[in-house]
This record gives sequence, C-alpha cells and structure tokens, in this order.
Amino acid sequence: MNVRLSAAHKIKVLNSTDIFTVMQTILLRENKIRRSQEHFWVIGLNSGNKILFIELVSLGATNRVEIAPAEVFRMAIYKSAIKMILVHNHPSGSVKISEADRDFTDRMIKSGNMLAVEVLDHLVITEESYTSFVDLGIMDELRQSGRYELIDKKEYSWAQEMKMEAEWEKKRKEMAKKMKEEGIDIDAIQRVTQLRKIDIKKL
Repeated sequence: MNVRLSAAHKIKVLNSTDIFTVMQTILLRENKIRRSQEHFWVIGLNSGNKILFIELVSLGATNRVEIAPAEVFRMAIYKSAIKMILVHNHPSGSVKISEADRDFTDRMIKSGNMLAVEVLDHLVITEESYTSFVDLGIMDELRQSGRYELIDKKEYSWAQEMKMEAEWEKKRKEMAKKMKEEGIDIDAIQRVTQLRKIDIKKL
C-alpha cells in the first residue's frame, strides 16, 4: 500500500535521523491498534536521495523473512527509484536487531544488486527511537558477506520479468500521454493501452 506523502515527507535524505523523523510521523498518525502491529515499509529514493515514495509492504503477523524480493522491489522498479531504504517497527519498544533482520537485509541487498537498486540502510524503529544498520556498520558487513551471491534460474527469471514489465508499463504510459495530447478519447486510449482510466487522467 502506497503511503500518502505530504510535502514535508518529500525531503532529501542525508542520514538515518532524517529517515526516522519521517517514519516516526507516519507511525504516530496510525491509531493505537495499528501501532501495536509490526509494519514493514520500503522507501524509494532518486539519484539525489530525494524520497519518491514510501510503501507499506506488510502489516501484522506476516513473517518478514518470507516476504519475496518481488514485493519489496516492485514499486522501486515502476517508480524508477535507484536507491531504497528498508524500515520496520518493533511494537515491543526494543530496537535490537535480530539475526532474522540481518539475514533478510542481506538477501534484499543482493536482490537489489541484481535489479540495479541499491539498498542503502535498514532502520528498526519504535515510537520514540531507532537503530540504523548503516550507523552500526552492519550494511558494509552484509555487502561483503558472500551470501545470496549465487542467483538461481528462477530468481534471475523473476528479475528479468520485472524489468520487462516496468519497461512495458513506461511505454504504455508514454503512448497514452501522447494520445491524450492529441485529443483522443480516454475510452479509446484505455482500449489500446490497457491502462486504468484513473491513471490515464493523471497523465
């Protein structure tokens, strides 16, 4: 689920404190029941480290380790983000990094390398504090871990398919925009491009 961003959220990220400031406001605007559940978000950045989007990938009892790379990187591919930051909260109030957190992050770093999307950091947050993998030097350790380097045919096929889908999506939007500028009816544009009317109207 894409998180609605205010102008204050669309900042240039300089460090982990910047990310925590944004994510703390997003977490605190949830009601108490939702804040008691674990959230996992991905933040997409452009080449200048400006936030392009924040997406809530999972909420509640989902085991984060079981989240597929496709779920994590889908929005980054479609929004042309070249960098990403992972964030999840601990409702318990602890910001301690678990082995599962490390392993999951390692896998996402290597998946990002395959898709040309750099995973910059992973933050564990609570309502009041946070821990950053970068600040603790863990990101550098994981980049050199040697794990998840061998990509099997299934994972490679998935990555190629995602890239092709993203390229086709961009082409359809470019085509729809051109047709719209030429005054062609939205229904006709939809039949040709197979895009949703709401997406065509936004072009």
